[in-house]
Amino acid sequence: MLFVYKTIDKSGAEQAGSIDAPNIDIAIGSLQRRGLVIVSIKPEEMKGKGSFSFNLPFIKPVKTKEIVMLSRQIATMFEAKVSVLATFRLLATESENPVLRNALIELTDDIKGGIPISAAMAKHPNVFADFYVNMVRAGEESGKLSESFTYLADYMDRSYALTTRATNALIYPAFVIASFAVVMVLMVAFVIPRLTVILVETGQTLPIYTRAVIGLSNFVTTFGIPILVLLGIAFTYLSRYITTDSGRLMWSRFKISIPYVGKLYQKLYLARISDNLNTMLSSGISMVRSLEITSDVVGNEVYKNILTEAAEAIKSGSSISDIFGRYKEVPGVMVQMIKVGEETGKLGFVLEKLSKFYEREVGNEVDTLVGLIEPALIVALGVGVGVLLTSVLVPIYNLAQGL
Repeated sequence: MLFVYKTIDKSGAEQAGSIDAPNIDIAIGSLQRRGLVIVSIKPEEMKGKGSFSFNLPFIKPVKTKEIVMLSRQIATMFEAKVSVLATFRLLATESENPVLRNALIELTDDIKGGIPISAAMAKHPNVFADFYVNMVRAGEESGKLSESFTYLADYMDRSYALTTRATNALIYPAFVIASFAVVMVLMVAFVIPRLTVILVETGQTLPIYTRAVIGLSNFVTTFGIPILVLLGIAFTYLSRYITTDSGRLMWSRFKISIPYVGKLYQKLYLARISDNLNTMLSSGISMVRSLEITSDVVGNEVYKNILTEAAEAIKSGSSISDIFGRYKEVPGVMVQMIKVGEETGKLGFVLEKLSKFYEREVGNEVDTLVGLIEPALIVALGVGVGVLLTSVLVPIYNLAQGL
């Protein structure tokens, strides 16, 4: 919750601003620890019913890359024996992201007031995920805080590199397809109608492909705006629907069932699950808690449900491999390797190997996908442009031959 405040500092100067805190008591305590005298503080007023807010839930206020760098800097400064307060105070002054900077400032104040680092981080879920907080808490409990931040930095480096590689591979094809679609729409909506008038006035019999292009052009110019409106309504509805429980589950199932691309998504999630579990178990977090946290950060509702059921089954004495074996979304090779790890007591080692295996598989899938998409795009673009040009140039050529 965001609170708006007015305060007076030690020099008597008035300050105004906002602070994010779970409740007003924590907000007041955080401001007082900064040496500020509170004049007024109240929750930020909600927007009226008539106001319009456009939020993009997939845009995060703090990028993953920034958290990766922050984790690496914290680990390095802890290894250099820099104090906790000095570390976070320095990182706060160096941060260029205002959201991250404010979070680190409040984090420093909370730590100065005696709150553990993990508890202070838990107040900022928009910056530090549940996985991150629990890793830090495990480091505090085991006395290996520096090692925990090193684990986090290494893990987030791997996760960020893997996700970025898969995402970047699809940016170029998506850009080419979007550009081609825009050009084709402009041609069909504005250029073809003008040429159609000339071709029809000649009175010649037009080829079937030319008539097809003219028909498409007439359809776009007549129904283009209503179609755009319907598409906008459909997009808005789907955007809201996938934020619901059933919508997220439907979208998650769709992503892993797309031909070929679905296999890439599956391997990406399996790599994330293996790496998360291995990282958390290596930090001394219990298996049940590791599964629960991994279910929250895996990023797919199908796998989240599988991990949640596995966590509940372990409480009743079942094994992970038994639960995973019930689902077709988990490959048999992964189930068998986990079973071997459970029987030999080397589950962490097995999970590490699985993580590396699926990371390599994702890389290979991405390279193969890019290799297939690029020639397919070239062929599709060539056919599209060829049909469009042929439908226009052939009648003009026939007209010139008849003169």
